[in-house]
Amino acid sequence: MGDAVRYEVRNHLGWITLNRPEKLNSINKAMRAELNEALTDVHENRDVWVAIITAEGRAFCTGKDLLEPIEDQKAPPTNDDNYLLQSEIYKPIISAINGPCLAQGGGLVLLSDIRIMSDRAYMGWPQVKRGISSVSGPTLLAHRIPLNYALDYLFRGRFVQPQEALELRLVNAVVPHEELLPAAERWANEIMENAPLAVQAIKEATLTGYSRSLPERIQIARRVADRLLASDDAKEGIRAFAEKRKPVWQAR
Repeated sequence: MGDAVRYEVRNHLGWITLNRPEKLNSINKAMRAELNEALTDVHENRDVWVAIITAEGRAFCTGKDLLEPIEDQKAPPTNDDNYLLQSEIYKPIISAINGPCLAQGGGLVLLSDIRIMSDRAYMGWPQVKRGISSVSGPTLLAHRIPLNYALDYLFRGRFVQPQEALELRLVNAVVPHEELLPAAERWANEIMENAPLAVQAIKEATLTGYSRSLPERIQIARRVADRLLASDDAKEGIRAFAEKRKPVWQAR
């Protein structure tokens, strides 16, 4: 891992921190590559049960670095590659939105499962003000809120303020700025009180079956649930219940 993204794992919690504060955490080639490394570790590392994405400085992420050479913008991994990678992670991901969150930054947030916003933050897709289009706006925002609201924000490049984000259910909570990271960590710890494989199974069944018919959703959820019954954690959970004690999870 380099300087554009800080990544560390503490007590099963993976912390991903965007770290170009002098550039308002705009995404360049280095950040894309390092973010890909961090997301890959969250995906593959069995010691990571939950991840938090946040940022250093006064902005969460102001989108791609518009001054980056075109050839660097197209070098893999691209933003689209990272979107797809993040969408394939069945471990819970929490976004702690510490400041302005624009364009590709909004993509990272909308692909997270839980979104907590500082009262100093706002979201937006202002690409039309620069004569360019968007990927995360049409593919994510337009599928998270009513279409007419999404198109309003996208057509006008208007920012979503904290209270609006809460009313539109774009975020789970808005908190005072100084409480943002403690709140995100508290939510993560509450999740990690539960069996990590069971939490991942819930996310897998939910996302895999989300746009399918009810019979298909039931089949997917049943297949995932039956697979989980063979895990050591499932046996430990039942054993702990019978013995009236707190279970000790192993993620296996």
